[in-house]
Amino acid sequence: MLTTPQVRAAVAGSLDAADDDFDPFLDEDAPGGPLDGEALADTVLALVRDARLAPGDEPWLAALALPDEDGEPALAGDLVVPGSDFERVIRPGELATCENELVERWGEETLAAVGVLAGFTLVRATDVVLDPDELEPRDSDYSEPDDVGVLDAVDVWCEDLLDGLEPTPVPPVATEIVAVRDLDLVDDDAWPLALAMLSRPPLRDALTTPVRVLLPGGTTETVRPYTAWWLRSHPVLDGRRPAGLRAAGGDSLLAGLYEAADTADVDTQVLRALGVRTTVRALLDEPGGAVELLARLVDEDSEVGPAQLRGLYGALARLTPEEVTLPDELRAVTYGHGEDGDEEADAYAVEYAVEVVDAADALVADAPDLMPLAMAEARPLLSVPPAERGVTGPGALARRAARGRRRGPRTAAGRHPVVCGTRGVAGRAAVRGRLGRAPGGAGLAVRGRHPACGHGRGRGGGPVLGRQPVGAPLRGRRPHRRPDPHRGVGPLPLVRRRAGHRLRGGGSGGRSAGCSGGVGVAAGERGGALV
Repeated sequence: MLTTPQVRAAVAGSLDAADDDFDPFLDEDAPGGPLDGEALADTVLALVRDARLAPGDEPWLAALALPDEDGEPALAGDLVVPGSDFERVIRPGELATCENELVERWGEETLAAVGVLAGFTLVRATDVVLDPDELEPRDSDYSEPDDVGVLDAVDVWCEDLLDGLEPTPVPPVATEIVAVRDLDLVDDDAWPLALAMLSRPPLRDALTTPVRVLLPGGTTETVRPYTAWWLRSHPVLDGRRPAGLRAAGGDSLLAGLYEAADTADVDTQVLRALGVRTTVRALLDEPGGAVELLARLVDEDSEVGPAQLRGLYGALARLTPEEVTLPDELRAVTYGHGEDGDEEADAYAVEYAVEVVDAADALVADAPDLMPLAMAEARPLLSVPPAERGVTGPGALARRAARGRRRGPRTAAGRHPVVCGTRGVAGRAAVRGRLGRAPGGAGLAVRGRHPACGHGRGRGGGPVLGRQPVGAPLRGRRPHRRPDPHRGVGPLPLVRRRAGHRLRGGGSGGRSAGCSGGVGVAAGERGGALV
């Protein structure tokens, strides 16, 4: 009986006839005479209760006229259930509530089934043509459940979506859009409760499930859903926009790049949908994540330490070249000599800084003998973990600029700084050591302690022994293993001497371990071996 044409017509005209007597069956001779607006509402609500309808089962019921808090008739779809979660999250006075007597008599479930708002409402539509000019609200007495035009700024979402896709002669089609409406009604102070509501089913899918878009050529793409897009651009988390924040207590590699926010009440999947950065891996898995990370790194307001920079570049280096666009600038480790007034010590003092440099000037030290080259020519270095130095990614892209400059300047006998290149270096640190001849007279030896990683003398691990041949060419990819025919001196690797170990001359099969379990470097023909 509820879905008969007579009842539907009576509900549709109930607001206009709220002050007049009318017959809900549109029959003047019907037994019982005409019903007033209150009687019609009671009749419809009783039918809805007996049918046990759920919200949205019969959306046309939202046109039923019900008394508001002041006793004035209003559409059920424009009223809010008093005391409901939805009333607590929207701004005061934004929408009227229905009479308390209706709630006491019929209950929240029955009122919600006729369209009275007790929570957020989903809009669900299929095969939506993504044309911003066509996404307008329909002319109807009530909000239809598949009308995407009622969503706040849905045309802007559509334009942003199209900007991320290849241009097409005809608009693409979203196979299904599931979105939450009325987000613009939420009070600024009520977002913790609102996010908790949005994190629960069935609203959760509208926030976390991407939208599948069918392109004219028959291919498909997935794009960010409307609900997540809207929330990212509004101050819904700790009074700030989620995009550009990181979860407090999350991945330490993101510290200094994003502002921390208290996210204890929001789960990880929802945080990712909101654009809150939780881990470097999650950031790089997101479309455009690598570009965003590289942009953050060159932001002068960002604070990045050398060890942190090393971890970030290591993560970027695992991506394919197609996933990374090399920017014009990169953040790298730069070197310079200190000034402490001691002329002799200044020869060994080296300052380290993490700075933004031109990408064309940056090098990747994929072998220890590139470190003196970088220092001698004041070339900035990208800190990349040893295991990632040979893979593709920004490290390999930056290394292209260095391929034509592998031959470094010939060094003269005398003072020569040594760099512990297998661990991230610290800002404004100094390497101080004594210069002498390496065992066998093959090169120069510098003993000292690297202040960034603490390796060397003073940490119980024995001194760091750096051996660099006089006049040997500096190679970019691997240590040069054959003697220089012009100088008659073979290159020697950087060798770390551990406590309890003795250094001895060895053949070409020797190997040395770099700092932090770093670069395993094969010793040259005159190299040393750890025993």
